[in-house]
Amino acid sequence: MGELTEADIDRKGIVLDYFRRLDSGGDLLELFAEDARVFYPKWGIATGREEIGEMFGDVGGVVNAMNHDYETFNYVIDGDTVVVEGTSTGETADGTEWRPDGEPGGGRWCDVFEVRDGEIARLFIYLDPDYAGRDTEQYPWL
Repeated sequence: MGELTEADIDRKGIVLDYFRRLDSGGDLLELFAEDARVFYPKWGIATGREEIGEMFGDVGGVVNAMNHDYETFNYVIDGDTVVVEGTSTGETADGTEWRPDGEPGGGRWCDVFEVRDGEIARLFIYLDPDYAGRDTEQYPWL
């Protein structure tokens, strides 16, 4: 990847702001376009700020705390598209902690953003939503 343009830096800043607000419980919805689309595994696609708020509320109900390791994010930026790969640590609502290099082995993810006109127009989140690692019966290697 070559030098980042000023627009690339702005898009990257909006994405980083999203993660910081996600971790701190700040207002995420104002970062999204009115007609934005967000995908979360096992939830589906939320369209528009109201539905996106419902989705984050549902997902937030299974998590007490979450922290992303901003310093180790890997970014790929191509025009409006910002792909971010990273790790998180946290605690589920029942007190189970997760970390990327331990038990239950969660905390690794990749997100694909489209940022246009200073707003997140699309966010597709790719991760295992089983933060506590309880869904083991389906996987013989576990």
